[in-house]
Amino acid sequence: MTDLSSATSLPPPGADVGAALLARLDPDRQAFFLDVDGTLLDIAPRPELVQVPDGLVEMLGALHRRCAGALALVSGRSLATLDTLFAPLRLPAAGIHGAEIRLAARDELQHHAGPIDDAVRARLLELCAAFPHLHIEDKGAAIALHYRGTPAIGDALGAAVAEIVAPHAAHLAVLPGHFLLEVKASGHDKGTAVAAFLAHAPFRGRAPVFIGDDVTDEAAFPVVAAHGGLAVSVGRPAAGADAVLPDPTEVRELLGALVLGKA
Repeated sequence: MTDLSSATSLPPPGADVGAALLARLDPDRQAFFLDVDGTLLDIAPRPELVQVPDGLVEMLGALHRRCAGALALVSGRSLATLDTLFAPLRLPAAGIHGAEIRLAARDELQHHAGPIDDAVRARLLELCAAFPHLHIEDKGAAIALHYRGTPAIGDALGAAVAEIVAPHAAHLAVLPGHFLLEVKASGHDKGTAVAAFLAHAPFRGRAPVFIGDDVTDEAAFPVVAAHGGLAVSVGRPAAGADAVLPDPTEVRELLGALVLGKA
């Protein structure tokens, strides 16, 4: 495998990071792993309100073909939701932070975790009464608690969730995100998902490029580094990131330029 992580030095502060990254991207030798919310799509007040920009589905399809299939979505969303968002495009994808995975576009879905225990689910749902405006997203294998509308409740909500999960710490974990707490099965994350892809064709033997915006994406960065790849954070500096893009618009422009420039 070719190590691309030091092939070209990163630009100094204030330089055109997108142009520098584009020069380091090669669909013939790299595999692309893309987070969705906050990376490909602009963040919305609630998950169901996100918008898929015109042309994005077609662009992802073109890049998937250009990479000979070595492009995957790696998201906290379920695969069913991803397929709905990007229909009719069907991509290799990992959902619910690696609890679900589809190694190739035509493969069957693999489940790496079962549903959250009913008793834990019931107690988490009860938090809506204690925390007005809390939005709970039940994904089956994980439960996400979104508090973007009332960020001041973060500490109190975190304590309440920790108390609920503590008796189940052997098999459950709390994953923090941007105004988000997610209760999920332990033992899988976006790093394990990327590693699973890299063990199979057409990803195997390619240097990975991971682009993501949230704390949850950082689990993939050590895997990317170990395979001589590039980790790109969106919107904020992050430990282990090789570069930072300011927002999803820049991500979409970068990927679009890659398709046009390398077609």
